[in-house]
Amino acid sequence: MTSKSAKGAAAAACLVLAAVAFRACAQEPGAASTRPVIVSLSTEKVGAEPKSFVPMVGDWIIAQDDGKKVVMVDGRKWKRGQPAGGLADKAREIYGARHEDFIDNVAAFAYFPIAVARNIDNFENGELSVKFKMIGGALDRCSGILFNVKPNGDYLTVRFNGTEDNLVLWTFNSGKRTFVKRGAENAPLELGTWHEIRVGIHGTTLTGYLDGKLLIEYTLKEPVSGKVGLWSKTDSMSEFDAFTVTRAAK
Repeated sequence: MTSKSAKGAAAAACLVLAAVAFRACAQEPGAASTRPVIVSLSTEKVGAEPKSFVPMVGDWIIAQDDGKKVVMVDGRKWKRGQPAGGLADKAREIYGARHEDFIDNVAAFAYFPIAVARNIDNFENGELSVKFKMIGGALDRCSGILFNVKPNGDYLTVRFNGTEDNLVLWTFNSGKRTFVKRGAENAPLELGTWHEIRVGIHGTTLTGYLDGKLLIEYTLKEPVSGKVGLWSKTDSMSEFDAFTVTRAAK
C-alpha cells in the first residue's frame, strides 16, 4: 500500500470510529433524558376524565378544540372547592401508603383544582412548559404549572391569572398558601387565545416565562423534587395542551 493510500485508509477509519462514537454517545441514557417528553392526549376520550393526568381537586375533562384534544378544567361546578371523586384511590395510586397525608393537605387547598401527570416520575432539574387558553371565570381565570408535589400534598406553582394579568410563583405548605414572586411586568391576555407558560429549574434557580419572555427569576430555599401537573383556581375555565417535561442531563 502506498503512503497516500495508507493515509486515505487511516482517515476513513477515523471517520468510521467517529461516527460509531457519536452514535454511542447519542444513545447514552444521560443524553436521551434531555429529550422533551410531551404528554400525549391521542388516546384520551372526549368528555371523559383524563387518564394522562390524575385529577385531585376540581373537575377535569378531555375536551376538543378545533379538532384537537385538550385537557380542560371546568370551574363552573365550583362552589367552595371539592376534592375530585375517588381522591383516596387516586392518591393511593401515586403515593401508596403515604396517601393519607396527601389527602389531608389537599382538602385544605380545595380552592385550587390540580391534576397530577400520571406517568411522569419525580422532576428535579430542567424545564416544564404548557400551552393554555383561558375560556372564562367570574372570580378567577387561572392557568398554571404544578410542580414539586410532595407526598404530604405540599407543592409549588407558577400561574397566570387573567383577572390580574400577571405571572406569579406561589408555595403551598401545610395547608397555607404563600406568595413568593410576581412577574416583572403585567401582561394582558385575551380570552380564547393560546399562550405558553415555561418554568426552568436548575438546582435552586427558578425562572418563569410567559410566551417566551422571562418574567420571574428566583432562588428557591431548596432543590425541587416531586410530581408535576396542571393547576387552576376556583371557577376558572381553561384548556391545556402540550404539557412538556425536559429533564436536564445528569
